[in-house]
Amino acid sequence: MSTHGSGQQLQGADSSASFRREGEQPLALTTPLSLDSCMRCGFCLAACPTYRHLGRETHSPRGRLALVKAATEGQLDPVTALRQPLDLCLGCRGCEPVCPAGVVYGHVLEEARAALAQRNRPSGLKRWGQRFLFEWLVPNTRLLRFLGGLLWFYEKLGVRWLARATGILKRLPMHLGEFEAALTDLAPPTERLPHGALYPAAGERRARVAFLTGCVAEALLHRTNRRTVQLLRACGFEVVIPKGQTCCGALHAHAGELEMARRLAKQNIAAFEASGAEFYVSNAGGCGAQLLEYPHLLRDDPQWAERAGRFAARVRDVAELIATQGALPALRRVNERVTYQDSCHLANVQKVKTEPRDLLRRVPGLELVEMTESDRCCGSAGSYSLLHFDVSMRILDEKMEQLRRTGATVVTTGNPGCLLQLRLGIHRAGLAGQVRAMHTVDLLAEACEKLPKL
Repeated sequence: MSTHGSGQQLQGADSSASFRREGEQPLALTTPLSLDSCMRCGFCLAACPTYRHLGRETHSPRGRLALVKAATEGQLDPVTALRQPLDLCLGCRGCEPVCPAGVVYGHVLEEARAALAQRNRPSGLKRWGQRFLFEWLVPNTRLLRFLGGLLWFYEKLGVRWLARATGILKRLPMHLGEFEAALTDLAPPTERLPHGALYPAAGERRARVAFLTGCVAEALLHRTNRRTVQLLRACGFEVVIPKGQTCCGALHAHAGELEMARRLAKQNIAAFEASGAEFYVSNAGGCGAQLLEYPHLLRDDPQWAERAGRFAARVRDVAELIATQGALPALRRVNERVTYQDSCHLANVQKVKTEPRDLLRRVPGLELVEMTESDRCCGSAGSYSLLHFDVSMRILDEKMEQLRRTGATVVTTGNPGCLLQLRLGIHRAGLAGQVRAMHTVDLLAEACEKLPKL
C-alpha cells in the first residue's frame, strides 16, 4: 500500500486513524525537515520488525512518518491516529541505515511521542506507575542496587525454587513470571562498583576513561560491569567511576519524557566532565547511543549545547575503545562456536558493528559464525517486551530459530537488555544447556589469562 496522498487514504488503511476533530490543534514538532525528506521509497519496510510481523503500512517507518506529517498538518486526530502505531514501534532505528534520504526517524519518533504525551496524559494508577519508573526508580542508584540485591537473595536462598513450585510466577502481571527465567547467575551485591572509585591501568597507561554503570546493569548485571573495568585496566586504561552519574535518559526519551531526559543528561555531563577522563565509556549499546544524542537533546539550550557536543565527542562503546585505542592482553584458547547479535542502537546509532567481531576473532580457538539478520532487533527495546509482550515474543522466537541454525554454543551481544532478552529466548526455545547468552565483555574477560583484581 502507498502512503502518498491525503489523510483519507491513511484512514482507509487503518481504522485507528481518524480525521481531526473540530477545534483540535495540529501536532506540533520541531523536526519538519525529516518529515518532508521521506520519499516513501519503501526501503525501510524490509528493515522494520513491526511491519514484517504485523504487515500493516501504519506500523512501518514510512507509514508512521506519513501519519505524523498528516497530524502536524491538521488532517488527523493525533491521539486516535498515532497512539497505537507509535506505541508499537520498537525504536530500533533499523530504518535509518537503509534510508537514502537520511531521515533521522528516531528523532521524529521521540518528539512525536512527547507531543502526544502532552495531549494524552494518563491518570490514576497508570500515571503513578510512570512517575515511579521514570522519576523515582530508574535514576535512583541506591534503590536499583537494593532491588538487585533482593533478586540475588531470591536466587541464592531457594525462594526461586519455591516460587516455581507453587506456580505463583504464572500469576504475576505483564508476563513478569516468564522473564524470571532470564535472571540467571546473579552476582552478589558486594561485587558492585563504588561510585567515585579510581582504578589504575595494568601496565602502561594509555588513557583515563570514565565508565557509565547504567541502570539494568547496575541492578542485575554488575558482574559484567566489574569485568568491563577489569578488561579496560588489562588493556591499559585507567578507569574512574564518576560520582554523581545517573541514568542515561534513554528510557525517558523513548517514552516522550524529554524534559526528564534533559535533566538527566545535564547531570551526567557535569559528572563526567569532573572525572578528568579522555573518553566516556559504556558497555550498553542503548545507553551509549543516548549519550551520543545529548547534543540533539540539548540543542536549544544555549548553556548546555556546546558542553553536550564536547561530551558526545568523548563517548565510546567499550568494544570500540578497546579495538581502536587499546590492546588485548594475553588470551587463552576458547573452544566455542560463537555468534554475535548486534544491539540495535550500538549498530544503528553508534555505528559500531565490526569492532566487537574483530575482538572476538582475536580469541584463539574461537569460531565466529554469522547469524542470519544478526542486525535485526531481538524484541527487547527497553520496556517494550513488557508492554507489548506478544509482538516482542514473535520477534524473539524468530531470532531463536536463526540462532539455532548457526549451531553456536554461545551468543554474545553488547547491550544488557538484549542479553536478558536472549536468555529468555533460549529458555523459550528449549536451548538451555546447549547455548549460553553472554555479554561480549564477559567472553573476552573469561578468555584473558590474567585479569587485574579490583
